[in-house]
Amino acid sequence: QVQLVESGGGLVQAGGSLRLSCAGSGIIFSSTGMGWYRQAPGKQRELVAFISVGGFTLYADSVKDRFTIFRNNAQKTVSLRMNSLKPEDTAIYYCNAGGTLRTPAGQYWGKGTLVTVSS
Repeated sequence: QVQLVESGGGLVQAGGSLRLSCAGSGIIFSSTGMGWYRQAPGKQRELVAFISVGGFTLYADSVKDRFTIFRNNAQKTVSLRMNSLKPEDTAIYYCNAGGTLRTPAGQYWGKGTLVTVSS
């Protein structure tokens, strides 16, 4: 059974930083594309960042140069470093597994972690 467990969300002031982590189990982590998505109230879920098996990355334009995705295959984790946070980054952030560079959205999802950025 695939499990993706997110951690690291919370409340932060604008301009601050947070690091989200996702621990994966039930998958061959080193062979699985991993991503982060987010969903703000009243909006559709959107891709934030993706990292392929080979380490290639994709970012939403809105987070480029502020967010960094990285993976640790030995620990089976994927993390998202978020700097210079803005109120519009407020959302539930979801870990995703199974995607590719061409189709970043994989079939497996975590339950999400809430990030709230206050102005």
